[in-house]
Amino acid sequence: MSQSKLERRTRIKKSIRKNISGTSEKPRLSVYRSNKQLYAQIVDDLSGKTLVSAGSLQNKDAQSIAKIEQAKLVGKDIAEKAISSGITQVVFDRNGYLYHGRVKSFAESAREGGLKF
Repeated sequence: MSQSKLERRTRIKKSIRKNISGTSEKPRLSVYRSNKQLYAQIVDDLSGKTLVSAGSLQNKDAQSIAKIEQAKLVGKDIAEKAISSGITQVVFDRNGYLYHGRVKSFAESAREGGLKF
């Protein structure tokens, strides 16, 4: 019996979230990718609050370039916002996606921007 892509991703996501949780000292950097856009947010799971968020829709330059380049811009953007709000260390939550392509370029760009994970 084969699973749909969404069922498979949900299963992987649950197994990841079982072990990963964001605290106020080390919040969770969650990434979501749709077919056309990429969004990221830094979440404190204990208080249930989003501390910082960024997305490719918020950046006007991102609409006219390739999706992997969009992911790099979003990674750089979230790193700048996080560091300006005093966050340097995060736990990376790939949200059930494979660490490949847009997710990988986003993570590498966020690391280059100064986030540690």
